Amino acid sequence: MGTVENTRRVVQDAYPADLARFVCGVWDEERTGPLPGEGTVEALISACYQASLLREEERAVTFRVILCDPERLPPNEGPPGGIHRLEFPEPRRFEVQEIRRLSPAADYYRSLIGVFADEEGELKIWGLVHSGPRWLREGQGGRDAPPPLPRALVLRVYGAGRIAADAGQETICKLDEGRISDLSMDVFRSRWLPATFAPVRQEIAEIHEGLRDQARKKGQVWARLDNDITRVIGQHTIKRITSAVRDSHHGGTVVVVPPDLADDIIEDRYVSLKYKFVDAEPRRRFRTLIVDVMSELARSRAGAPAKDPVGWDDYEAASDVSLSLLDEAIFEVAHLIAGLTAVDGAVVMTQRFEMLGFGGEISGDLPAAETVEKALDVEAEETIEEPTDGVGTRHRSAYRLCKALGSVIAVVISQDGNVRFIKRKNGAVTYWDQA
Repeated sequence: MGTVENTRRVVQDAYPADLARFVCGVWDEERTGPLPGEGTVEALISACYQASLLREEERAVTFRVILCDPERLPPNEGPPGGIHRLEFPEPRRFEVQEIRRLSPAADYYRSLIGVFADEEGELKIWGLVHSGPRWLREGQGGRDAPPPLPRALVLRVYGAGRIAADAGQETICKLDEGRISDLSMDVFRSRWLPATFAPVRQEIAEIHEGLRDQARKKGQVWARLDNDITRVIGQHTIKRITSAVRDSHHGGTVVVVPPDLADDIIEDRYVSLKYKFVDAEPRRRFRTLIVDVMSELARSRAGAPAKDPVGWDDYEAASDVSLSLLDEAIFEVAHLIAGLTAVDGAVVMTQRFEMLGFGGEISGDLPAAETVEKALDVEAEETIEEPTDGVGTRHRSAYRLCKALGSVIAVVISQDGNVRFIKRKNGAVTYWDQA
């Protein structure tokens, strides 16, 4: 039996039966427990697929389904930190029209339809599960921990014929436009992405240490921070930006350049910015907020029971008003950057999270990339070559820039919500479809 992490497959011209076969093939029973038979899984997916093609009072039918017995969910909890289980007195048949009728009550972002298979393998709806929206955090960023779900099969039906399959909160794969793709690829789990930002993280750590020394001279004691916290905060920041652009449905491009290229960009080399920002503190607010979070976390945890060093888990659990305000401020800057992508052209920022400007037109004089490598794993150890004539101008422009500048990362978000990271790796322009 394969595991989710090891799967690197794409299936073309796929249907619900193919998705059921794929899910059963990668399901790790040792970690998640057994699934019902493949026929039952196929019936579950098929009903969800058919329901996704319907309309409910002119609204698209979107919903989430969890396949587990109600006893696997706690009876006396609820959002934001828990799951609220609501059972029907009698189970209802799991069929297409019943799903359609229930979908408005089972809001995609906050609830799930609870389903189980009886002794004969027949699927029944036993009730609703209210989760709240924190489950979106993995893709959206932020420090609010989602309530725990059992490692059961969850289907997320997010559009006509579009179904994603999860094991609890761990993404497995999706069926989208007749194509099944493995979604275990999360660029944020790669080595190359944090390595790209390593020099900047070191700069931020040195700034923090300087502030820590000043506090020590004043007789203040700050807790020591985990060196990894800057990386995690930065990743959640990027997630928040891409999520906000996704939610806007207008698409956009964010170009991240090393600090030593900032002057070239401002002077309209490689990218011509229609709207530039003055070189002053407001342009660097993102980095300032990250430093402020680190300082406040170290200061607020100085008198806590010894747990050294202080890291992301402490930040997640912190209820301090000052930290909450800083987190909200980061959230707002992320939304500001996402809003800038609504203007035609790219938003350009440095690896220091310094906003250089927006409305960027990537130079047409740069050599075109006739082909690119599609990464089949997070480190691009396995790739397949693809021509670039099948994508739009936004993607081709990003390919040109990354071909010319190997240190640049481009993040292209399509109108349909797909997120693509682009960078030159191993000498070739490479892209990753982010889960």
